[in-house]
Parts: sequence; C-alpha cells; structure tokens
Amino acid sequence: MKKIVVPVDFSEQSEFALKVAASLAKKHKSEILVLHMLELNQAMATSSEGFHPEQTVFLIKLAEKRFKEFLNKPYLNGVEITPIIKHFKVFSEVNDVAKKNNADMIVMGSHGTDGLKEIFVGSNAERVVRNADIPVLVIKKEHTDFKVEKFLFASGFKEESIEAFRKAKQFAAMLSAELKLVYINTPGDDFLSTSDIQERISKFLKKAGVDTKVNIYNDYSVEKGILNYGDKIGADIIGISTHGRKGLSHFFMGSIGEDIANHSNVPVVTFRI
Repeated sequence: MKKIVVPVDFSEQSEFALKVAASLAKKHKSEILVLHMLELNQAMATSSEGFHPEQTVFLIKLAEKRFKEFLNKPYLNGVEITPIIKHFKVFSEVNDVAKKNNADMIVMGSHGTDGLKEIFVGSNAERVVRNADIPVLVIKKEHTDFKVEKFLFASGFKEESIEAFRKAKQFAAMLSAELKLVYINTPGDDFLSTSDIQERISKFLKKAGVDTKVNIYNDYSVEKGILNYGDKIGADIIGISTHGRKGLSHFFMGSIGEDIANHSNVPVVTFRI
C-alpha cells in the first residue's frame, strides 16, 4: 500500500480517519494524501456580481491556514503527508484524486449511529463510495493503534462478487489479518437449503481459484446476521462489496450497508464490484 487518500473537514470523525491512516502509513511506509474541500460554490469563487474577490481570497486563505494547523499533529510525525485542497465540493473528485495519484485506499470518518445524513461530509459518503474504484475504509471511533487480526468479509457468493472477494483477500493479506468468510442465510424468498448454499459457494470458490472455508450463519436479516456473526467471532473489521455507479443496491442505497455502517462497532470497508 503506497498511497492513502483521507478527505478531511476538520471534524473529530475526520481526525479519527486520519489517525487510522497514519497508523497504516507507518506500518506500510505509505504516503497520505490529505484532501480538503473548501466548499466554495463556483459563483462565489469566480463571479464578480454580489461577491467581492477579496472576500473569496480571505475565505480561501482562512481555510488553508486551518488545514495547515489541522495537520500539525504529533501522530503524523515521520509520515509523508501531501496536502491537497479543492475549492469545490464535488465528491467525484475524491476518486479523481485517488486515480491521478495511484492511491490504494480511501479512509474517511463517519458519525454512524445517527444515520447517513450525519456521515462524514454531510450526506456525501454515499457519493464518495459510489465513485470510488478503490477500497473505502469507514471509521467511526478513535483507534490509537489500528490493528486488524480478524477481517470478516460477508458475501452472497455470486459470480459478480469474485473481484470484490479477491480485493478483500489482498486487503486482509496486507493487514496480516485472518480472513473470515460468511454467507448469511435468511428466511423468506432469499432462503436457500444447506445443499444449495454449499453448491453456490463451491462454484464461487472454484471460479475464484481458492480453497477456503465459508461459514453459513442463519439470522432474520442479512444486516443482523453480519453484525451478530461479527460480534460472535470478534471481528476487527467488516468488508462488503458495492455496486458503485450501478446503483449501490447493496450498499448505502439499500438497507444492508446502511445498517452495517450505522450500527457496526468496528470499521467497515467497501470493495467495488
């Protein structure tokens, strides 16, 4: 892992994310690209009608000063930091910055429990995840030394998720973590018999070219199953796949990822399908 992008808005949650990124950077000798968006609309930044240019310059300088102070933290000592400032609040730019700099991961903070309206940078975490081609690690609490021993990856084990599974496997290896796989079986229309589940998983693993154990856990919903199984095994992080620009039908737009992101006591990482 060579480069990590961390969007910050000076909140406590964004500092939690920065601390985790710093911990990872020290272990993997990575560079952190700290991204701040000034949230000036284009009219304010460019128009001469109704705005005085000196006011815009003042606001930009003030934000830049605050950004510099925010990065003056002891836990960043010894870490290569590249500050990046964007003047507009365009969240596709997070992925653009990541692609331009060949970044490996985005780490961002979240309030979590109050719903996605309170997730980092307003309600725009969904947009960041939707546009992100690389894994997005969502942090809600402070971690003085970010360690991952058990990484739980939940999947429906359909062929479309093979690439996300491979990314999760690489992510676990990078963190030197034990990868735990789980399929959540629920009642109702999505219920599968044990033999049907095993057949699906067997085909998936064969196509993925791996031979590993997948646990089957029964619960009333996928969300509860992932969280309950995570608690049961003491998972340090939960991974899920996302559909990105296809609509995020399984993350942030649907109930599965939303509930997990809001109610999980551990960090959540997404992998683009």
